[in-house]
Amino acid sequence: MSVFAEFRNGSPSSQHVRRTRWRVGVIAGGVAALLVAGTMVTVNAHAAAGCRVAYAVSSQWPGGFTANVNVTNLGDPITGWNLSWAFPSGQRVTQAWNATVTSSGGQVTATSMSYNGAVGTNATVSFGFNGSWTGNNTAPTSFTLNGVTCTGGVGPTTTPTPTVSPTVSPTVSPPAGNRMEMVAAMQPGWNLGNTLDAIPDETAWGNPRTTREMLHHIRSQGYNSIRLPVTWSNHHGPAPDYTIDPTWLNRIREVVDWSLAEGFYVMINLHHDSWQWINTYPTERTAVMSRYKALWGQLATTFRSHSSKLVFESINEPQFAGTSDAEGDQVLHELNGEFVRLVRRSGGNNATRLLVLPTLHTSGEQARMDALTTTFDQLNDPNLVATIHFYGWWPFSVNIAGGTRYDSNVEQDITGTFDRAYHTFVSRGIPVIIGEWALLSYDYTRPGIIQRGELLKFFEAVGYHARTRQLTTMLWDAGSFLHRPELRWRDQGIYEMMKASLTTRSATASSDQIYVPRTGGITSRSLTLNLNGVSFRSLWHGNTQLANGTDYTVSGNTLTLTQAAMTRLVGNRAHGVNATIEARFSQGVPWQINVVSYDPPLQAAATGTTGGLTVPTQFRGDELATMEARYADGSAAGPANWTTYKEFWTNFRPDYGANTILLTPEFFNEVNDGTITLTFHFRSGAQLTYRLTKSGSSVTGSPA
Repeated sequence: MSVFAEFRNGSPSSQHVRRTRWRVGVIAGGVAALLVAGTMVTVNAHAAAGCRVAYAVSSQWPGGFTANVNVTNLGDPITGWNLSWAFPSGQRVTQAWNATVTSSGGQVTATSMSYNGAVGTNATVSFGFNGSWTGNNTAPTSFTLNGVTCTGGVGPTTTPTPTVSPTVSPTVSPPAGNRMEMVAAMQPGWNLGNTLDAIPDETAWGNPRTTREMLHHIRSQGYNSIRLPVTWSNHHGPAPDYTIDPTWLNRIREVVDWSLAEGFYVMINLHHDSWQWINTYPTERTAVMSRYKALWGQLATTFRSHSSKLVFESINEPQFAGTSDAEGDQVLHELNGEFVRLVRRSGGNNATRLLVLPTLHTSGEQARMDALTTTFDQLNDPNLVATIHFYGWWPFSVNIAGGTRYDSNVEQDITGTFDRAYHTFVSRGIPVIIGEWALLSYDYTRPGIIQRGELLKFFEAVGYHARTRQLTTMLWDAGSFLHRPELRWRDQGIYEMMKASLTTRSATASSDQIYVPRTGGITSRSLTLNLNGVSFRSLWHGNTQLANGTDYTVSGNTLTLTQAAMTRLVGNRAHGVNATIEARFSQGVPWQINVVSYDPPLQAAATGTTGGLTVPTQFRGDELATMEARYADGSAAGPANWTTYKEFWTNFRPDYGANTILLTPEFFNEVNDGTITLTFHFRSGAQLTYRLTKSGSSVTGSPA
C-alpha cells in the first residue's frame, strides 16, 4: 500500500484487505490417487489413440479440495484436447489452472489452453483445479478424451471431431514449469501489513512484534501464502555497499523461516522504499540503480538456498516523480528487468524462483498491464508472475460522491479490472497475484464509513470474481481484520464471508437493516434478495425458525416480513437494534438482518472555529450515511468541489457515544466565507439540513 493510503492526519491507518483460499489440511491417509487408462484422439482422421490419466486429490479441507490431473498421450500426437468426466458425489470445480473447465450438471470438461494443446506421443500434459464438495469427495472413475471413452492402451484408429485451441500471439512463449499451479496454491494470501514495512521499525505503527504463534494462527485459518512487506531504507548503510543491518536482515530471515515452516508460500519485497527513494530514479538513475542492485544482491544471496515457496517481488506500488504514465512504464521496465537478471545470476534456487513484477502503481488499467506484458515478452522467463492491487471503486472505497452502497459501479469496477487481468495475463498462462486488496476506508479506528452489509457484498463479490478468473488474492491486513494481540477476527462474519467466497457464492440482500419508526403503526417490511444463484431455505430468529406464511413470505426474490412478525421483533421499540434475524440459503453464508427502532435525529446550534466544529446530534437509533455541502448558489462547498457529497471521516466524523458530528479542519480548509448549507443523510432515509456561517476562522451553525 502506498503511504498516501496508509496515513491519515500523520498517523498510519489500519486498513487493507485481501482474499483467500481456505485449505485446512491434507486429506487423511495421504493423497487419494486414481490411475485410469483411457483414450486420446488426434485431430487427424484414422489416428492411433490411447492415453493414461492420473487424477489425484492433493489436499482437502471442509467444503473444498485441490486436485491435479496428469494426462499422458500414448497415441499419435494431438494438437488440442478435451478431457471429460462426471463427479460421482456432486463436486464442483471452482478454480482451474492450465485448462479451461466448464460444467453442465454433473458433467465436467477440461479444455486445453492456447499453450498446451499440442501433446506428442508419450508426452504428458497437466492441469489442476480447486473444487467444492459436500458429504463425500469420491474420485471420478471414468474419463473421455476428445469424445472417446478411456479404455486403456492404444486403441484402434478413430475419426474424431477436431478440437481447436484458441489462438495466441506468436510473441508469447508458453509457460514452463508450474507457475500457474504454484500461484493457484498460494490462494488465499494474507499481508502482514504495517509491521516489517513500518517506519522506522516493526512496532512503530501500532502492531505487536510478529510471533511464530501468530503465523501459526493465520495458517490455521486457511491462508496458504503470506506477503511480508519490508521497508529497507532505514536498515542499511551508506553507498557504495548499502550493507543491510545484520540484525534487521536476521529478523526478516527469522520471520521468513517461521512462515515457511508453517507451510506458507512467502513473498518479500522492497516496500515503502518505492516512494522514499526509488521514485527519484528518473533524475538519479545511477544512484538509485546502484542502491536497488545492492539491496536485491544481498537479498538474493541471503535467500539463494531457501525453498522455492519463497517468492520475490521487485517493488511495491512503483511510482516515479515528474513522469507521465508512459515514462513511468519505461523506467519501471528497466528496474524490473535488472531485478530479474540480478536474481537469476545469483544462482541456487534463484535460477528458477518465482519473481513477481508489478505494473506501474500496481494499477489494473489496461495501458499499465500492456506495458508489463512488453516486459514479460522481452524477458521471456517462464517463472515470472504479474501483480496488481485492488481497493475497489474509489467513491465507494472511501465513501465520497454519494458512494454509500454496493451498486453497479462497484460491481463493474471489480469485473472490469479482473477481466483485464485475466485476458492480459492468465489466458496466456501468466499467473496474476492481487498482492493487496480491501477497501481504503476499512479501518477499525474509523468505524462506520461504509455500512457493514455493503462491505459484505463487496467481500463476497471480490472472492467470487477473482476465483472464476483464476486470480490469487492477498488480503491487506494492517490490524483491522485480525486482532493480533488476541489472535481473533475483529468481525467474524466478514471472515466467514471471505472464506466462503473461495469455493461458493453466498446470497445477500438489498440491505441488512430494517429501520422501523419508534412511534406509530407497524407495517410489513420487504427486502430484495440477491440470490447469486442459490435458493432461499428458511428464516430464523435466534434458535427459532420463523413460519413461512405467518411470519414471512417469499415471492421471487422479495422477502416480506409480516406485520405480526415485525411487531414481535421490535419488542419495546427502544432505540437501536431490537432483533437480529437470519436468512439461510442452499449454500454459502447466512444473511443477517438487524431490525432497528429509531426516531428522526435532532441537531442543535454550535459555535466553533475552522479548527473543528462539533455539531450536537441526537442520533436516536439512526446512523449517518453521508453529508452534502453547498454554497448559497447551489455549487459544491469544501474539498473535492466536483461533488456536493464530502468524504466520510476526512471531512466529517460521527461520534455515536458522544452524540456529535465533528466537521474537521480538512473540511474548513477549503470552504469560503459565507453561508454553507449542509445536508446530513442517515441510513434510515432521514435527512437533516444544517446552516453554517463562516467568517475568517469563526464558524457558527444551526438547524435550518
